[in-house]
Amino acid sequence: MLRMLVVYSSRHGATAGIAERIGEVLRESKIDVVVSKASEAPEPGDFDGYVIGSAAYIGKWEKDATSYVTRHQAVLAGRPVWLFSSGPVGTERVDKNGKSVLQDPETVTELRPLVKPRATQVFFGAWDPSDPTASFAERLISRLPAVKPLLPTGDFREWPVIEAWAQGIAEEMAGGVPVA
Repeated sequence: MLRMLVVYSSRHGATAGIAERIGEVLRESKIDVVVSKASEAPEPGDFDGYVIGSAAYIGKWEKDATSYVTRHQAVLAGRPVWLFSSGPVGTERVDKNGKSVLQDPETVTELRPLVKPRATQVFFGAWDPSDPTASFAERLISRLPAVKPLLPTGDFREWPVIEAWAQGIAEEMAGGVPVA
């Protein structure tokens, strides 16, 4: 049986939810999956493939996820790896300048040559300023009139998109054979 490790770093829980759903889809495809926070993730040696993701803020992944990839790059570079990011909130796919908001963060661009991922993906995230894990600064900034349109409140994760991406990973791990 194939074994996969899904590693994530999530500041407020949205990325954790994405990682858990990816793990569920892989399990439904008869893959043995471990889903773990990057700070608690096991050594990668015993797995056949990896999905690693992080919340992204201002183009940067969380330090735990970045450190996990760089610390284990020798193992990861020799096996199938997929990277995902979450962060943009709202429903607009392009910013006011016509640039996609779903572009890989700078950190993913830096990690790409180290682990040669099979694919990368950016998913919409979620933001709730009343979340107890939100810092005072985050809550304060989110109340500023100029920031409100840029940081809408809500859950914008597109579950069918996330599930389809995970299903594609399962199929690729199965050698391109569609899995149930």
